[in-house]
Amino acid sequence: MRALLLFAVAAVLASGQPRDAAFQASDRAYTALRARDYDVAVPAFLAAIEAAPARADIRKDLAYTYLKIGEPTLARDQFREAMRLDPADATAALEYAFLCYETKQQAEARRVFDRLRRTGNATAEQAFHNIDDPLAAGIARWQKAIQLGADNFSGHFELATLAEQRDELALAATHFERAWRILPDRRTVLVDLGRVWQAMGRSGDATSALLAAAHGGEPRAAEMARELLPARYPFVSEFRQALGFDPANHDLRRELGYLLLRMDREGEAEAEFRILAQNAPDDLLSATQLGFLLYARGEKTAAMPLFDRVLAGKDDDLANRVRAVLRIPQVLRPRSAGAPQSIDAKIMAERSIKAGFMKDALKYLEAAHESDPGDFDIMRKLAWTNNNLHRDAVAFRWFDLARRSPDPTIAADAAHGFHNLYEAAQRFRTTAWLFPLFSSRWHDLFAYGQVKTEINLGFPVRPYVSMRFVGDTRQTVGAGSPQYLSESSFILAIGAATQTWHGVRAWGEAGTAISYLKGHMVPDYRGGVSVTRTLRREDSGWLADATLDALYVSRFDHDFLAYTQSRAGYDFGPVQLHWNGNITIDAKRQDWANFVETGPGLRVPIAQSMYLTFNLLRGAYLIDNPSRRGTFNDVRAGLWYAFTR
Repeated sequence: MRALLLFAVAAVLASGQPRDAAFQASDRAYTALRARDYDVAVPAFLAAIEAAPARADIRKDLAYTYLKIGEPTLARDQFREAMRLDPADATAALEYAFLCYETKQQAEARRVFDRLRRTGNATAEQAFHNIDDPLAAGIARWQKAIQLGADNFSGHFELATLAEQRDELALAATHFERAWRILPDRRTVLVDLGRVWQAMGRSGDATSALLAAAHGGEPRAAEMARELLPARYPFVSEFRQALGFDPANHDLRRELGYLLLRMDREGEAEAEFRILAQNAPDDLLSATQLGFLLYARGEKTAAMPLFDRVLAGKDDDLANRVRAVLRIPQVLRPRSAGAPQSIDAKIMAERSIKAGFMKDALKYLEAAHESDPGDFDIMRKLAWTNNNLHRDAVAFRWFDLARRSPDPTIAADAAHGFHNLYEAAQRFRTTAWLFPLFSSRWHDLFAYGQVKTEINLGFPVRPYVSMRFVGDTRQTVGAGSPQYLSESSFILAIGAATQTWHGVRAWGEAGTAISYLKGHMVPDYRGGVSVTRTLRREDSGWLADATLDALYVSRFDHDFLAYTQSRAGYDFGPVQLHWNGNITIDAKRQDWANFVETGPGLRVPIAQSMYLTFNLLRGAYLIDNPSRRGTFNDVRAGLWYAFTR
């Protein structure tokens, strides 16, 4: 009996091994979490999840840990899995929905809030309306504007964008299509339309729109469309359906013509090339192909007008092919006029770029460079083509060569690309900035600065080490000025930041703030998202820029702040005159953190990355406080300096 009992206990222990492994890993994670050792906690949570993948509670705790270290995207993904594992967990669903909203997945956030509010969840009800009401109001506003006569591209595009975010897919599809009909050259709208049709289950219509976008001559739209299209090559029927949707797409029709030729359907191919010869007289490639088909069939009289069109054109390669068929002397460029050995490859590269076939263009450009290694224009095209194919390290080397061109246009264009990729080519990048600022409102001189070294590991997110300084001359902490003005500390931290994408950059860091007044050391966690937009007319001095920063700072009572600074004005060269508009708000509605400011300003450049600023501002608090006035004036003068190594 005793032996049987021992056997049963051993069997139970053996069957519990996965749970023991999960328990041990999670125990390490929670121990590290209590000690704020997140570098240990995160891998331990991941090990626990691997041992017990069906445990929703471990995923939730890992998600909260990710939030502590400023990784909202990773936290969102863990909450999504927790919600999938336990659909009844309203907390995980709410956290997932809020993080979807913060990470710009508004449509998904709205769907989850909508599902939760139907269960009587008041928080989800409010959050749903916070998203849905502005979308509904925007849709109604744009619908009314269109009814009143704003039947233009912007009206239909904005309405379609809002409708897609609100899951009104039929409305979105209708107005994406109308927007594209107004501006057919805006082929990225075709990608939007195809994406919406895919979501609606209209796969045939979606393929038509995406196929038209993939062959419309806009490289960016073509790349986006190919990511959504099936991996296989399209069928003839799909080409025909796409042409029915976009009959003026000559690149698409030419591609169909060559596909039919490869399938030995010469009669059908000839019909497509006849349409091109009639509707696209500048398409010499199609005219040549149609002429060859007619000539080979013995219809030389019908082929000659097409050949004459090609011979009169500027495409020497095609013209010489026609001359070879007609057995007349070919015309060759003299060596001093260019690089005759590389002309064919250059022409084919240009056609491939125009059609959006960047990989083919790269092949032809490499052949052209081998024939004429001294052609700086080929080097420049090699740089931009590699850049479009996301081969930035290779593009960087070509930009470096092309910017040495004696042609100032080629050199300037290549230099622009070189400097854009310079950051991406560095393994270590150190930036430093300093901004001392005097404020008459506080009668104090403040100083802000940071030194940061990033490590480029080849990923979109880059780790870094940082030292910040925030202080002032009057040592005003606790003496009347808000803490956010002067923390009187050196802040040592490690963190990570995304690369800037369309002016958007996210970052987060964990560190320790060391007070130089009291010697105290306290944990410091901060992170956020920064958005920058700049508008400058090349033909004048008018300028406008705006920045929006949303950030979390643990030292401000775990508060979330958002502030935007905008200015618009004129650049006279020695100075810039502008008008400021600033807004600051916070989540906890602290009175010092909610105010607006406006007024004139002056910026005086001194050297590269160094300038003086003078601003005369009038401000008003957004939250009443009987202990101080509701408005204020402030004269600010500062010196900005930054450098990168």
